[in-house]
Amino acid sequence: MFKGKNIVVGVTGSIAAYKSAELVSLLKKKEARVYCVMTQAAREFITPLTLRTLSQNPVFTGMFDEPRLWKVEHVGLADSADLVMVVPATANIIGKLCHGIADDLLTTVIMAAKAPVLLAPAMNVNMYMNPIVIENIKKLKEFGYHFVEPEEGELACGYQGKGRLADLETILERAEELLVKERPLCGKKVLVTAGPTREPLDPVRFLTNHSTGKMGYAIARQGRLLGADVTLVSGPSALRPFSGVKLIKVETAQEMKDAVISEYENSDIIIKAAAVGDFRPKTRSVEKIKKQSAGGLCLELENNPDILAELGQRKGSRILVGFAAETTGVIKNAAEKIAKKNLDFIVANDITKPGAGFAGDTNQVTLIFADGREKKLPLMEKDSVAREILEEATRILKERECMLN
Repeated sequence: MFKGKNIVVGVTGSIAAYKSAELVSLLKKKEARVYCVMTQAAREFITPLTLRTLSQNPVFTGMFDEPRLWKVEHVGLADSADLVMVVPATANIIGKLCHGIADDLLTTVIMAAKAPVLLAPAMNVNMYMNPIVIENIKKLKEFGYHFVEPEEGELACGYQGKGRLADLETILERAEELLVKERPLCGKKVLVTAGPTREPLDPVRFLTNHSTGKMGYAIARQGRLLGADVTLVSGPSALRPFSGVKLIKVETAQEMKDAVISEYENSDIIIKAAAVGDFRPKTRSVEKIKKQSAGGLCLELENNPDILAELGQRKGSRILVGFAAETTGVIKNAAEKIAKKNLDFIVANDITKPGAGFAGDTNQVTLIFADGREKKLPLMEKDSVAREILEEATRILKERECMLN
């Protein structure tokens, strides 16, 4: 979403101004073009040289500096911006914007911008909770400005409370949402499963697999960016869901089934990306099983519920997408599951191929549809694979809605 976009980063006079350097660095890694505008107070906390080095662009500070753009400075910056971010945003700039005061370069750029404006407040808790600041933020939201709320915790001033700058990843996620121009899934509900399941053997041990949840979390993220109301049912994973995604944590296959069934009725698209364990121990010891001196240990396993097959029976007009991680006969084995489980399409991948297994950031898959059509995708980032999956699911959903209407 950031690649090739013009992002104006406004920095104001808060101790959190030092985090703007990391923000600029992250934006550059995402291949955005970054232009920084600093207030005079911001320059007391961080130097323009730092931001100029990181952004690889001039840093703009004064209304009457020699112009470095072909237009009047504030107009040129405003016109070129795809997004304006004020990180951190003080009570001072929030108050100025609310009352139409444009007495420095940053406020003037914001006033002239037609791009979305995102503010991330950072200030003392008592200042943030001041009725004037609360009212100013409320009015700016009514005017169409966007905010990322600060976090609670220990503040630089020594106080405890709400006022600490939000996590930069959270800010970037909100920025990414604002850069999306089309939201074909707006008003739709998408249910995604992700990660492994764990089947306990005793209080210490369990059966599981190598899934990390990256593919499912990427689908949830892209669904949210496309405007959907997303619910993510996840097995154990170290990943953090995208902002705005409803997360339901589970451990076992039975817990995942219960969570999915409870959310299924209200969903328009269901994408089962989780690596659900096929088996579980028939019995679970209440105490740790001790190592045997001889003969080893014999485990008796039983089948876990087939969540995807049960969803296929309840499908109705919903779009149902499955996954097939295979090591041999990939296309044949995956295609057989389509009719058997009443799927609209299945995502098949050979986990033995480099870059296509568990835990990586990339995947190489083939989409196999109920009509027999196949769409082979090259090796790509999992976010890109997720976007392809959702675009196909959206296309089928629209076709089905047209037929029903």
